[in-house]
Amino acid sequence: MKEGETLKMAARDERLDPVRSFTVSSLRVEQERWRLLEEEQQVVLSSFFNTPDYTELFVCRAACGGLSVSLDFPLNVYSKVVCVSKTGSEVITKENVRHILTIQEVQGRNTKSFIMAACEEVTGPSLSNPETSKSVAEAAVKFIERQRYEALLLKAHVEGRTCLAYPDGLHADAGGRKLSDMKLLHACDSTIMEWAGLVSEFLQQDSSQPVLDGLEPLPSEEFNFWETRRKNLLFLQQQLKSSRAQQVLSIVQKAESVYWSTLRDIYRDVQEGLEEAEDVTLNLIPVQEKLEGLKQMEYQQLGDNMVFVMEEMRLLWIRSEVYCKPSRIVILLQEICNLFIQMSRTFLQEQALLRGLVSDPAVGLNNVRLVISTLQSLKDAYSQSRTQLQEQDGHTRGCWDFPSHLVFYSLDNFLLHLQSIQEVFSVSLQLHLLDSRPLSGVGGRKWSAVVQEVFQDFLRHVTVLSDCRCDATDPGDQSLQLHLDQFWVQVLDLERRLVSVLSRAFEACCASSSAAKLVQMFGFILDRPLIQDQLRPHLIQLEALVLEELDQIELQFNSQRENPQALNRFSPAAAARLCWTQQLLLRAEDTGDHYTTIQQPYLASSQLVPQRLQQVVEVLQDFREQLRTGWTFLLDSDCEFILKQPLIHSLEQGMLGVNCSHEVVLRAFRCVSRDPGLELRPLAAGLFSLRDDLTHNLLSLVNMVSCYQQVVSDVLPVEQPLIHQQLLHLNNELSHLQTRTWSSTGVQQLLQQKRERLLLLHSTVTQARANMAAVTLITQVSVLLPYYWSSR
Repeated sequence: MKEGETLKMAARDERLDPVRSFTVSSLRVEQERWRLLEEEQQVVLSSFFNTPDYTELFVCRAACGGLSVSLDFPLNVYSKVVCVSKTGSEVITKENVRHILTIQEVQGRNTKSFIMAACEEVTGPSLSNPETSKSVAEAAVKFIERQRYEALLLKAHVEGRTCLAYPDGLHADAGGRKLSDMKLLHACDSTIMEWAGLVSEFLQQDSSQPVLDGLEPLPSEEFNFWETRRKNLLFLQQQLKSSRAQQVLSIVQKAESVYWSTLRDIYRDVQEGLEEAEDVTLNLIPVQEKLEGLKQMEYQQLGDNMVFVMEEMRLLWIRSEVYCKPSRIVILLQEICNLFIQMSRTFLQEQALLRGLVSDPAVGLNNVRLVISTLQSLKDAYSQSRTQLQEQDGHTRGCWDFPSHLVFYSLDNFLLHLQSIQEVFSVSLQLHLLDSRPLSGVGGRKWSAVVQEVFQDFLRHVTVLSDCRCDATDPGDQSLQLHLDQFWVQVLDLERRLVSVLSRAFEACCASSSAAKLVQMFGFILDRPLIQDQLRPHLIQLEALVLEELDQIELQFNSQRENPQALNRFSPAAAARLCWTQQLLLRAEDTGDHYTTIQQPYLASSQLVPQRLQQVVEVLQDFREQLRTGWTFLLDSDCEFILKQPLIHSLEQGMLGVNCSHEVVLRAFRCVSRDPGLELRPLAAGLFSLRDDLTHNLLSLVNMVSCYQQVVSDVLPVEQPLIHQQLLHLNNELSHLQTRTWSSTGVQQLLQQKRERLLLLHSTVTQARANMAAVTLITQVSVLLPYYWSSR
């Protein structure tokens, strides 16, 4: 409706005067009721008066007590209905309104049925009674028949059916009329022309008309269209087979009328149309059942079932004579897209979409992503079925070679709208994380306060957006688009304030580790275009900081690689140097990881830092390999020397000792265990596998030598004769250990035996000495005790 026409309807429209006066008088309503009707139903009234396509307007009482107006006959109305009809298909003006409009009063649904039944069962038989006056009866019967027929026409029109009118003068004895009755023949010819127009008009109806009118029909409308078409054609066929239609056929056939061929064409067109409608209805049943099943599913299950819908569409294309045409299949595919758009909107509206921007944006974001992925799965299933048709050679229907955008025009627009909503939720979720991002360092408290201010302002803006009364699922809602535009302006302002804070924070970073930590803290917003563009110079400067740290690592390595004395205070020299180079290597790798955190995805790919890191790592690894090789040879020679040494050896003054080189090797083995990449030579590897046994034997031997030293060094002259034989026997047994080496067999069992005997002697001597000391103490006390009491 044009704007000028809307303004005309808003003012006093003179074209409504006849309808207004008739309705107020017929329905007995107040003028105020009609004024309210004009204000509330401007679109319907303007469509009827300004559009040639609409030829009827119906006004009746509404359930609330007011007036209701529609372009279709109200089905569930029991009171009177004012029917306004046009005598021609043209725009109504105030000059032709009284000539082109026909206004009459008809009864509601039940009243009409009652009148029809009364005419058939009461009035008609009564007037056909012979006792009634013949002239009066004939006139009354004709009048009642006419009224009954008009009621049938109205009922068929209400139910969406096409009713065929019959010519006047057809009665039971019509077959006996003479062919010279030109008046009846002319009436039959006129009726056939009228039938041809009605049938042709009906057959020209197309299910694609709502789409062409810019509407968004659903598949159910397609199914209903064909089912209604089938029923209506069946109704037409029944009328054409009726006795009165057969009378018309007989009259024009016997008269060899030129309209006889037209009547045959009507019979043929109705039959072919009925066969087509029955074929379509039958083939649409699997698609209809599949869609009805999807309507009963949870929305989360739809994505996995899209392929089954498209499979039914592919089969429909193959087996249907009607839907193997692009124009037909495209319309049905568009209606299926409309159905899933409607289901998606219902799902999102049930989730109170915009309300989740403040409470839980993650849930809203997941719901929007679910809808996008579900609708995308529909497009993927379509592509899969299209590919199958191209690869299938068993049918002659061809393939879906029409452009895909004809099918997914509305769906793609809806997806674009959802992607904009998804971006809103994504930004909302990102900025919600600002609440837990405190900054440290010099000025960290001040910067953290600014970040909190940004977060509070964001909450205020997003609350305003979530409270707007707009349908977030409607791509055509212009008020929502205005709110979104305002929201993005506010987000850009918040991003500029965050750039100011983050720029100062990056400038204060003196190490790549602190910069990487800052990137990890605020990485969720660094991919925003404005923030990324503004911070790119600071991130590029961090690349120079990483290169400087790598240079420092190489400089430290070169300055201390030839000075191992400062590194081997508590470990073997080679082990200490390996540990030192391992620490430098870890520092270099950490620096590389920090650069990766900074560089991806915020900086353009650069090979300068990776190449420099590779150089430093290769220098350190080469040096470590040299150290490992030299150390393995040294360990192998030390192990060979140890295995050739006796278990114990003699010292001065009859004392015994243990070789101390074992401790050095065992300490080296502890360093080896911390470096799993070190490969030992065979001799060292064998000894390394027995390091626990070697340690245990060494401790046992040290304990034996210590006990022997205590027994021999602390012996008293008076004790010498008492333990002389035991010492001789013990020295004889320990002399065997001086001839055995660590490579000898049975060393552990031998040490166990000698240790038990030595410990027994050591325990006996120690206990004897303790007893002697106790006796001496008692003797001394007994001697001194009398003097103590005498002094008392």
